Amino acid sequence: MGDSFKDLVVWQRAIQLSLAIYKLTSSFPDSERFGLTNQLRRASVSVASNIAEGYGRSSREEYLLFLGHARGSNFEVQTQLVIADGLGFGSASARKTAGELSEEVSRMLVAMMSKLQKRA
Repeated sequence: MGDSFKDLVVWQRAIQLSLAIYKLTSSFPDSERFGLTNQLRRASVSVASNIAEGYGRSSREEYLLFLGHARGSNFEVQTQLVIADGLGFGSASARKTAGELSEEVSRMLVAMMSKLQKRA
């Protein structure tokens, strides 16, 4: 591992995901400010936050637990993007970018968790 959670490529991609979600939701209807906009933003921020928090924990088991939380939050993002798509919120290209980043983060989290579990 590197010296900081900031060195983790999965964390860096999760940050890119959050930024993409913020850009996407900035064009959502005002009526969604406390609905889907808020939900998507909170879930996306939670992905990177849980990766960072897990990195700072004192055991592999705790790290895995927080990576699992990150994965769950990422699945929330994916579900909410399906809803946004169904409602036609945001641009198709912005939804596609966010979706692709979320899929990449998902693959990276699964690989990372698998690697940590094999070390146990």
